[in-house]
Amino acid sequence: MPNEAVVVIQRRIEQRWAEAVCAERGIGAHVSFQVQLRPGIYTGKAVEQLGFGRWHEWRTAWRTFDQQIVAGVPGASIIGKPMPVRGLTDEVPATLVAETLGAAVELVSRAEGPTSTVDAVRAHSLSASLHDAGGILTAATLKAACRLGDSDAAALVAAVSWLAGHPDLSGWTARQLPIPGIHSKWLETHSSVLQMVSGRDVRAEVRPRLAVVHLTYVDPEYLATDRRRHDAWTTGDGDVLAYTPRIVLIVENRDSRLWFPPVPGTIVVEGNGKAAAGLLSEIPWIRDAEHVVYWGDIDADGYGILDRLRAAMATPTAHGGPAKIVPSILMDITDLQRYAQHGVNYDKSGRSIKPCATKFAHLTRSEASAYDFVATAGAAPFRRIEQEVMSLPEAAARLDDITHNTIAGLANSPRTGC
Repeated sequence: MPNEAVVVIQRRIEQRWAEAVCAERGIGAHVSFQVQLRPGIYTGKAVEQLGFGRWHEWRTAWRTFDQQIVAGVPGASIIGKPMPVRGLTDEVPATLVAETLGAAVELVSRAEGPTSTVDAVRAHSLSASLHDAGGILTAATLKAACRLGDSDAAALVAAVSWLAGHPDLSGWTARQLPIPGIHSKWLETHSSVLQMVSGRDVRAEVRPRLAVVHLTYVDPEYLATDRRRHDAWTTGDGDVLAYTPRIVLIVENRDSRLWFPPVPGTIVVEGNGKAAAGLLSEIPWIRDAEHVVYWGDIDADGYGILDRLRAAMATPTAHGGPAKIVPSILMDITDLQRYAQHGVNYDKSGRSIKPCATKFAHLTRSEASAYDFVATAGAAPFRRIEQEVMSLPEAAARLDDITHNTIAGLANSPRTGC
């Protein structure tokens, strides 16, 4: 019946809209949207088995649909096919056809069919803009572009157009690219879709953004010399540290780094949030330390950083840096319970902290239990305990304890997700 055919047309719009838009710009084969109208009914005998009453009802429904809906849609039609019924050959509806995406969308709309998720007007406009900017236009790239919001889609078009006139990017970092109207961090979050549409891997073409690590020296013998306590290290600096650390403690909060108590042979490094794994795991003197330990907030972000850091450090670097096991301090379920009175449910802007469903494969059972507690989709007493509220002397004692005992146990401890 007509309503069923309209549902099928809508389903095919959802499946092939991008191919249709590209085809209308001469890219790929023509796409039409068709539905066969009488499957299994091809002879008068089949009509008799169906029943002439039902056959008449079906014919009437399609005649009405053709007159009231199809006739008013340019590019839409019902193709008939001759079929003998009761000794007479009759032209009966065989195929409902919409020759273009626009015709298919209008047909569904006029028939009051299912609401479409496809904005055909926007798809056509964006395809034209990308084509004019010199972008690669395919069904896949158009779908990727259309998934962007309006401002990001406009930025994509601007970036593709700008890249077409700038073949050499080696004089800039990704954040320095002077593309008009685009935020300096836009490329970092949209590099994949830009590569699809422009055909260029901008990240590989620009000069690297050097890693800068802020650190604090906490070795008591060094501190007794009254030399500088705080320092910064940049990629390419070489061995310019005040001393070679036996222990590197990575923390997420500045106050925890700046005021960490003295611990022999230790340097405290301020992490860089979610970028910590990729940034810190490539630094030679961190890789070469006897112990690399992580301490972060007890929240979904903190456990995510720990998980990624462990995954990155578990693999030797391309330059020969050794694989490392990374234990944590003050991030177990017992630590969560001890500091529970400091738990909060909101962030620094006063917004509620959301649950997290991400599964982490590199947490110990105790860490995973704490993660489950703060990240659960159900009600949670709190979702974050910030690192700053925890005792620095306790953190120093825990660090001393974990680095003076073998950490082989961590390598053999059960790992789990959330």
